[in-house]
Amino acid sequence: MVKLVLFDVDGTLIRTQGAGIKAFERTFASEFKLSGATDGVEFAGRTDPSIVREVFSKCKIEPSPENFNRFFGTYAFWLDHLLSKTNGGICMGVWNFINGLMAMPSPPMLGLLTGNIRLGAEIKLRYFHLWQLFQVAAFGDDDENRDHLAGLAQKRAADKLGVSLSGSEILVVGDTPLDIQCARAIQAKVVAVGTGGYTLDELKPFKPDWLVANLSEVAASVVCGA
Repeated sequence: MVKLVLFDVDGTLIRTQGAGIKAFERTFASEFKLSGATDGVEFAGRTDPSIVREVFSKCKIEPSPENFNRFFGTYAFWLDHLLSKTNGGICMGVWNFINGLMAMPSPPMLGLLTGNIRLGAEIKLRYFHLWQLFQVAAFGDDDENRDHLAGLAQKRAADKLGVSLSGSEILVVGDTPLDIQCARAIQAKVVAVGTGGYTLDELKPFKPDWLVANLSEVAASVVCGA
């Protein structure tokens, strides 16, 4: 039976209509005087620091701790500002799925497995009144390598639960191939959803355990083995 369910954020729990990417663009423009810095940069499924490092490298900016801190301090401001001006929302089926998890006889722990930095994830999820649901997490500022974050979330949850936690007792819910890859790094089960930027046909070759258009198409009791 699944004891831990880890959710990706963007495209899985919420859609921000590009507020995060726009916040990146505004930050590079306002702090580093860079125009079009994120053009051609892939965001889906990646950690925020790895994206910043790529742009720093492309634009010959020193990837120093000072420059990362400078970037993310301003990024948080822009993200908060831009969220209030977008028409984003919670992805279809999310509340039904979470309510289903909570209604199980032995509800699993809910957590986050995301490439967002912690503050970015908190700003986004508080805006949509979801932040308070999650008891454990691994964020992009914990490790730039997304696959390493899965192991970190697994360890943090095991410590909270006071038990060892195998990959088969963990379910990852995500919307990109990198979410699936990340889950497989700890042999976790995967629900892949088509609510992000990837179609079901694009996700299918990565062989998630369940592939659905949205979370209303899958029952919590089914994927958690209850």
